Amino acid sequence: MGLSLYNSLTRRKEEFKPLKKGKVGIYVCGPTVYGETHLGHAKSYVSFDVLIRYLRYIGYDVTYVQNITDVGHLLGDAQEGQDRMMVAAAREHKHPMAIAEYYTRNYFRDMDRLNCVRPDISPRATGHIVEQIEMVKTLLEKGFAYEANGSVYFDVSKFRDYGKLSSRNTEEMLAGVRVEVSQDKRNPVDFALWKKAEPNHIMQWPSPWGMGFPGWHLECSVMAMKYLGKTIDIHGGGLDNKFPHHECEIAQSEAANGVQFVRYWVHNNMVTVDGQKMSRSLNNFINLKQAFSGTHERLTRYYEPLAIRQLVLNSHYRSPLDFSDAALFGAQSGYNRITETVQAVRKRMAQAERGELAPKTGEQLKHLREKFEAAMNDDLNTSIALAVLFDLVRLANKLLEDNKTTMETLNAVEILFSRLGGDVLGIVQDEYPQLEHADNESIGKLVDIVIEQRNEARKDRNFTKADNLRGRLEDIGIVLEDKPDGTQWRWKG
Repeated sequence: MGLSLYNSLTRRKEEFKPLKKGKVGIYVCGPTVYGETHLGHAKSYVSFDVLIRYLRYIGYDVTYVQNITDVGHLLGDAQEGQDRMMVAAAREHKHPMAIAEYYTRNYFRDMDRLNCVRPDISPRATGHIVEQIEMVKTLLEKGFAYEANGSVYFDVSKFRDYGKLSSRNTEEMLAGVRVEVSQDKRNPVDFALWKKAEPNHIMQWPSPWGMGFPGWHLECSVMAMKYLGKTIDIHGGGLDNKFPHHECEIAQSEAANGVQFVRYWVHNNMVTVDGQKMSRSLNNFINLKQAFSGTHERLTRYYEPLAIRQLVLNSHYRSPLDFSDAALFGAQSGYNRITETVQAVRKRMAQAERGELAPKTGEQLKHLREKFEAAMNDDLNTSIALAVLFDLVRLANKLLEDNKTTMETLNAVEILFSRLGGDVLGIVQDEYPQLEHADNESIGKLVDIVIEQRNEARKDRNFTKADNLRGRLEDIGIVLEDKPDGTQWRWKG
């Protein structure tokens, strides 16, 4: 049996069959780059990273598109509030494009540390203004949109299937509107395709309707279709984007093109922190730099990025995930156990005698691979897949206890670790960086200097610098651990 995915549109698991044999086009809603990446981003993008990895593992040629939203994402469900980029620009006294550049780089750096594969295409909303204007023209020509006072809105009443993804009716949509609705709308649930810009609005472009900027929903439709076609295989995103964002994408795309927009809608669930919704007002909002460096008051230590990845994999992508210091500690311990076993197998391979793969071990490895694939084929059940990896750890450790275990047997174990734990789950690395340990005294003195610089940065609340110093040490195999009596270091693995 092949891969089955839960399709949010049909509300059931379906066998995955792409439009074109052997090829998959997937679009995932990327970040709005107005602030630091956080634990919610980790949950979402690790989940979709595993989907991409597994599709490639089972032989598909995947084109992975993940956008960067750098304009038009307004505050509030009704999309009538301020542009998030403008809010961040005012807060930090920088141009919105400077904000976008800074946080885009930060986002990719954080995703790299979580070992998420880079998208094949990372289009920016501001780089596709012309295409967005053309789509608005099409919707106006077909009677699905109307212009009012320099803005253009999608007329929800003209699209019969509006609400089919979220199963909401008009009354429920009206109840969900939490900001004042524009007087220019014919219907309160109509949504903006193009917004008129006030004279002091920095981000604006000329259009047939005057100076303005695109709507958030429009951006994703245009970028998805430009790179993947009018009908795409998979569209992914967070559960909070199902309505209104993805509902609006469906309406405008299918109204413009007259064909189904997305065949499989895949949504990941959200995160909580210590059982509560993550919120700055509750002081439980943890960004990834704080998690990596252990600088948030709810965290007692530093956690390796791949331990955070492992915590995400412990739960199903459609289930909520609760982050806590205890949960992260458990994930770190599990990650260490896998890492130590993989390193031990690789080290022993270089010393073991040559010989045939033990038939019994071969059968055990085949069974583990089949069990792993069965779990992944069942709507990406990573928690069971991860349990299979720990079964492999136990098997490997038993083989390591036997001095007669052959190089070929250990090689087969290592290959399975790399394929399942590395290629698919992304928690087994091809190489674990190490320095020569011959002169630990000199190395220790250098590390102490870096620790002093990091402590000064933390004292000055320059957590970005502190995290960068820790990250540079980690890159060469040195891990810092913050403890009550000070910061200590150890070799990674």
